[in-house]
Amino acid sequence: MRAEDVLSRYEALINRHDFDLLLPLLSKEAIFWFNDGSHSGLDEIRKAFEETWKKFPLERYWLEDRRWLAMGEAAAGCVYRFCWQTTRDGRMLSGGGRGTTLLRAEAGTWRIVHEHLSQFPK
Repeated sequence: MRAEDVLSRYEALINRHDFDLLLPLLSKEAIFWFNDGSHSGLDEIRKAFEETWKKFPLERYWLEDRRWLAMGEAAAGCVYRFCWQTTRDGRMLSGGGRGTTLLRAEAGTWRIVHEHLSQFPK
């Protein structure tokens, strides 16, 4: 699978709200940075995802405007706009921001080693 395919698969699987489905796509050394904190390693990242899914069980997440800034044999990097939408207490909520995902080739398989999501600047 190409790096682009891994990111597309990640985008699709994240909406199933089952972290175990994401594990084959993530490096054991992954570091994820979000507005509410930094999460290092799969246990911390799992906790962050599962807490979000608990708060927003109907959340849908997707990526737009992908730009691959680097593509090599060992590493690849993509920037994009991320979007989310959910319903909470009968109200539709939506938002988004900017994101960066870095992938690394590990034993012949592309894995996400870093994700950084942040709000757009004011």
